[in-house]
Amino acid sequence: MTTDNNNLSYKDAGVDVDAGNETVSRIKDVVQQTFRPEVLTELGGFGGAFALNTAKYKSPVLVSGTDGVGTKLKLAFALNIHDTVGIDLVAMCVNDILAQGAEPLFFLDYIATGKLLPEQVTDLVTGIAAGCLQAGCALIGGETAEMPGFYASGEYDMAGFVVGIVDKEAMLPKTNISKEHVLIGLASSGIHSNGLSLARKIAFEILGLKPDSYIAELGRTIGEELLEPTRIYVKDILPLAQAGLVDGIAHITGGGLTENIPRMLPQGLQANIAKGYWPVLPVFQYLQNKGRVAEHEMYRTFNMGLGMVLAVAKDSVAEVLDQLNRQQKQAYVIGRVEIGNEGVVYCG
Repeated sequence: MTTDNNNLSYKDAGVDVDAGNETVSRIKDVVQQTFRPEVLTELGGFGGAFALNTAKYKSPVLVSGTDGVGTKLKLAFALNIHDTVGIDLVAMCVNDILAQGAEPLFFLDYIATGKLLPEQVTDLVTGIAAGCLQAGCALIGGETAEMPGFYASGEYDMAGFVVGIVDKEAMLPKTNISKEHVLIGLASSGIHSNGLSLARKIAFEILGLKPDSYIAELGRTIGEELLEPTRIYVKDILPLAQAGLVDGIAHITGGGLTENIPRMLPQGLQANIAKGYWPVLPVFQYLQNKGRVAEHEMYRTFNMGLGMVLAVAKDSVAEVLDQLNRQQKQAYVIGRVEIGNEGVVYCG
């Protein structure tokens, strides 16, 4: 241990204030790129201020959400790739409040680590900023906590917090969801940020793979496949919700299709899903076959290729599909709502 004039310092205890200042300096420009006109404060203050414009809402409601990235971070540590999990962090939060019809306004992050590495945190915040740009929300603040002895060397944890807005009359799910509503699924980008504990067990414990092991069926390494960022759906779905074309949205996270679709359905209704009506991504087929995972377990753990499911009235289906598939095929009719209490029923 070295000290100035034999006096103990905060740095001697493992907390480097200078590294923290360097980190703020590194991320300032990246963060400011996400600012919306409503942002009133600069990075580095004690709080982030956002001027809420309520003029366009009859009865504005703030919707908040918080989440993390889970054990997907273990892959970031193993591969030393830290500029993608920030996108996951934003995605898990903004997709959740989107399910209530809310437009994401601003985002805050919390990053905790044993030793603050400015380059590593810069990569993390760069990913968070990229996610905010995709979602159209401002990154107005955050916290980086250096906690020596609390985390393993090179490791960290992160959490995100988002606030959005929706008119009370436009909140989802709507109470008019009924028998014969059609279910439309939107393609996922991969495994997203759920089911990673099972995926890691299959890949690294059962199969004995390394993160850089190349998998022919996937066309890339298992680490690259599992680290693929979660898709952010705000710019695809929000205009449809604001136009009144969507009556319910389910974000397919932990619990998969089986547990999440019923969350948007009124009591006494169930989702009838026709398997085979959308492309199941190769990663799910690989994990199921190699891990010998029962099909019902796959559907209640993973998104199976669908990151969002919409409940749409029959007379709006053609317009919704047209708008979603205008640039590329990404939306599929996967079933319909029926009377029943089974949650989700699969056929085919």
